[in-house]
Amino acid sequence: MELSSELVTEFLGGVPLLQRLPASSLMKIAGVASVRRYDEGASVIREGEVIDGIYFIWEGEAEVSGSFHADGEDCSEFRLKKYDYFGHGLASNQSADVIAISQLTCLFLPNKYANLLKPNSIWSADDISGERCSLVEQILHLDPVEVDIFKGITLPNAPRFGKVFGGQFVGQALAAACKTVDCLKFIHSLHSYFLLAGDFDIPIIYQVYRVRDGRSFATRRVDAIQKGNVVFTLMASFQKEEDRFNHQVPTMPLVPDPDELLSMEDLREKRVMDPRLPKTYRNKVAIASAEFIPWPIDIRFCEPNTSTNQTKSLPSLKYWFRAKGTLSDEQALHRCVAAYASDLIFVQVSVNPHRYKNNKVSVLSLDHAMWFHRSFRADDWILFVIDSPSAHGGRGLVCGYMFNRKGELLVSLTQEGLLRKAREAVSAPKPKL
Repeated sequence: MELSSELVTEFLGGVPLLQRLPASSLMKIAGVASVRRYDEGASVIREGEVIDGIYFIWEGEAEVSGSFHADGEDCSEFRLKKYDYFGHGLASNQSADVIAISQLTCLFLPNKYANLLKPNSIWSADDISGERCSLVEQILHLDPVEVDIFKGITLPNAPRFGKVFGGQFVGQALAAACKTVDCLKFIHSLHSYFLLAGDFDIPIIYQVYRVRDGRSFATRRVDAIQKGNVVFTLMASFQKEEDRFNHQVPTMPLVPDPDELLSMEDLREKRVMDPRLPKTYRNKVAIASAEFIPWPIDIRFCEPNTSTNQTKSLPSLKYWFRAKGTLSDEQALHRCVAAYASDLIFVQVSVNPHRYKNNKVSVLSLDHAMWFHRSFRADDWILFVIDSPSAHGGRGLVCGYMFNRKGELLVSLTQEGLLRKAREAVSAPKPKL
């Protein structure tokens, strides 16, 4: 019986060796790998043979035996089962037999396709280094360290805000979870908590825990670790796509087309020159603009106004956004980019009714939840509609919807943040002498 390409792709997603690969590489491997079957007791690899490829155990068990065994060594270490692998140029100078100890089914990948195992990115099998790769895609790249352990960094040209940007935690943690789930299952919901401020000068270790793997759903927990402490945690649920029921209640509001609106950079320059704004505010914007690191996300506000950060306004906001540059095609990446972008301007909306002169408010994200309804491209324009239904007890709540240009609901979101009056900087006392 031949195995379908979909079944093979799903299986390959569970092989630890392959968790660093983009979906496109897994699909290519599924197209060129062949099935090999062995009866119980049959030799898969004989002593002294040179193997011209790599075997992935699909079903059954095998055992490795040979003169390299040490007395009293745990033989279970040499028993191979589902998702284990061996071969890939095994040379004849090492004495080893691989024997099927049950009915055994393997996928075999010839060495001529070995380049598929060495991609340049976890998101693309193509060389997209340098200027060809979108900045946000570079930010969301992770280096596999061990099985289910990844390392992320804060790039010098990435947004920081004095600490690791919260959207970076969400996007990178979700990326780590995605790389441990077969590529036929997509993230449909996530719930996360910001526990401690992140240090952007040191790497972030993402530890993934495989909570559950089912036929249709998979669940992952991810802890982001710095200096031995869990600074952020995320729960994510993945589902194989189904085409069954469909309805949508929220409707996209009437807003200007994003191509008619100013970018944040143009808007900032316009505000510096706007005489309707206070001179002190314009000076602050000018100084901040000189130090500003451009975001990897293009944002266009639907209702540009002359308000300042000390002007009371309604607790709502609408803006278009998209990733700058062209992203790789993997749908998991596009959902990670939306997660990253969703924290740029979100919980701050809950402060709008509480802005007035000399009232500086400190805002810190506490938790973040997202539900993904439909597939999309994050390098196409997406409308983010935000409202804050409540602020109380030092916490502000925001809810949001993301729509594509056709008005289809893509994502629903909520976030709660800590709202406190910012502390005044205390100057050091001057010496009397």
